[in-house]
Amino acid sequence: MSETNHPINEVLQTTMCKIREMVDANTVVGQPIVTQDGVTLIPVSKLSFGFATGGSDFGKTQGVAKNFGGGAGAGVSVNPVAFLVVQNGTVRLLPVATPAGDNVSRVVDLVPEMFDKVTGYIEKKNSEDKPE
Repeated sequence: MSETNHPINEVLQTTMCKIREMVDANTVVGQPIVTQDGVTLIPVSKLSFGFATGGSDFGKTQGVAKNFGGGAGAGVSVNPVAFLVVQNGTVRLLPVATPAGDNVSRVVDLVPEMFDKVTGYIEKKNSEDKPE
């Protein structure tokens, strides 16, 4: 059996087809929503996906055309990131807040602020210690 007509190709093609149905440009940048007062909101999302597929031939049994077992799986994660707000000819980005439980992100966000405070303290201390 050649590689081009192997049953695993059918499994791969079906998996990719289903992922294409779930994931398209409208998933990342959503359909515009127009409010009654004329404001247009456009949702923007972060999209992550992955898939795996595999299979195996089970020996060469006489009289069996396809002696193949295989499977596939896929996962998609869509997380809202922001909204584009179009109002009176201007566009602005309205970010969606990160979850409060995300400790690593909070620490990374605080590093510049803490660095500034420590640097300010050291500079103040050095200026106090220098004789005039």
